[in-house]
Amino acid sequence: EVAACKKNGVEYEEVQVANDALSAVVNPNNPVECVSVEQLNQIWDKGSKVDSWGDVEGLDVDVPDEKVTLFGPGSDSGTYDYWTESINGEEGVIRTDYNSIGEDDNAAVNGVAGDEWAMAYIPFSFVEEAAGQVKPLQVKNPDTGECVEPTAENVQNGTYVPLGRPLFIYPSAEALQKPEVLAFVKYYMDNQEEI
Repeated sequence: EVAACKKNGVEYEEVQVANDALSAVVNPNNPVECVSVEQLNQIWDKGSKVDSWGDVEGLDVDVPDEKVTLFGPGSDSGTYDYWTESINGEEGVIRTDYNSIGEDDNAAVNGVAGDEWAMAYIPFSFVEEAAGQVKPLQVKNPDTGECVEPTAENVQNGTYVPLGRPLFIYPSAEALQKPEVLAFVKYYMDNQEEI
């Protein structure tokens, strides 16, 4: 999108309007509580050989060597883009043998809730809505090594990394010359915290 704007001479402003997070989730009966980015990469990277929980190196708990069933969004999803870049180091790089749920994050919740050894990645808001059907995993902060829960507070204070993310709108410089667009962006900024 940046390249397309540059090619077509479209100038824009980047305006942060919210914070969001993605969460790795497992069934509540799964004993795993915290994972590192490296462990998530072992599971989700392109060409991964992880078929069972016993294949994941360095887990803090003993996990039976049970088959891991994976659920994730399709390649048209912003969740997919952010996850693959944050966990696998490059947007779009991911193993292909997972259950693609398209844009239906509730399908991932249902899949994990119904399979004791399943894992998915979903937006944090779906974790909140799932109310105990799935367990969000803590993620080791790469800077501190501490396990950090995906909570609204940890997303806002910047400790839930790399899966906490800012959300933006990108009004064009041309559009910002229109009073109604400028008023809309101002409304966004004045009300984003309450919303």
